Amino acid sequence: MSAFDLGRVGIWAGEMDRYPAPAVRRAVAAIEDLGYPALWFPETTGREAMAQAALLLSATRQTVIATGTASIYARDAITAAAAQSTLAEAFPGRFLLGLGVSHPALVTDVRGHRFGPPVATMRAYLTAMDNAPFGPEVLKAMGTAPFGPAIPTAPRVLAALGPKMLQLAAEHAWGAHPLGMPIEHTRHARSLLGPHAMLAVTQLVVLDPSRRVAAELARAHAAAALPNRLTLLRDLGFDDADSLHDRLVDALVAIGGPEDVARRVEEHLDAGADHVSLHVLTATPDEPPLRQWEQLAAQLL
Repeated sequence: MSAFDLGRVGIWAGEMDRYPAPAVRRAVAAIEDLGYPALWFPETTGREAMAQAALLLSATRQTVIATGTASIYARDAITAAAAQSTLAEAFPGRFLLGLGVSHPALVTDVRGHRFGPPVATMRAYLTAMDNAPFGPEVLKAMGTAPFGPAIPTAPRVLAALGPKMLQLAAEHAWGAHPLGMPIEHTRHARSLLGPHAMLAVTQLVVLDPSRRVAAELARAHAAAALPNRLTLLRDLGFDDADSLHDRLVDALVAIGGPEDVARRVEEHLDAGADHVSLHVLTATPDEPPLRQWEQLAAQLL
């Protein structure tokens, strides 16, 4: 499967659903103007991922737009394949479909579905996408509709943390997109994916001149991420991960100035990552962190 270049560093816009649409357009335009080659965003209970992707693609000229964690429970596999084909046709080489199994509470309590075994459910979903019986008519005429493998211009990645999902990503996707894990996980993920699969990791970042404020933000976000990662972190050598000790917080969140973040990015790349997206955490999540994106761009791009 052919793909496209994400560059070494991109942006994860985890709070984009908090911004009104005009602010979203301004934010993604700023990200592109700063030179970031890729923008990732999640799907939880805010905007629908494919509609959001179309909005972002329309507001930019060359930035790759990636659904970091489009939920497989938000649309059936045939709809996902058709949406991917549609965006790939309209914006060649600029739309990356990232899929995830979401979380049981969101799937059952919010969406009203039954949460199935993650790896088996994802495998079945990918197979159904590959066998989707239709796509945009213009692509059929061109002979590029996804009647077997996904069309060459539209790769996909999986939001994968555990070993079985990472192996599935190597077998049935372009690669994997782990979110918010330490360097040790990047190294382990590369060993499971093999040398050729794409490994795009997301690094949590706090840039704040006040060490106290930065530490509080980092600890709060590390605590929120911990429940889904506790077993994996213990396997990586963080034996007392549930205590959320300083070493673990520092491993999960890059705190300091742009040069500190640059060192963490290099550590991920040295550990086997192909791409690192930066999720900038601030005390004002309703506002795009334009200043921080600019500081990081000056250091990293």
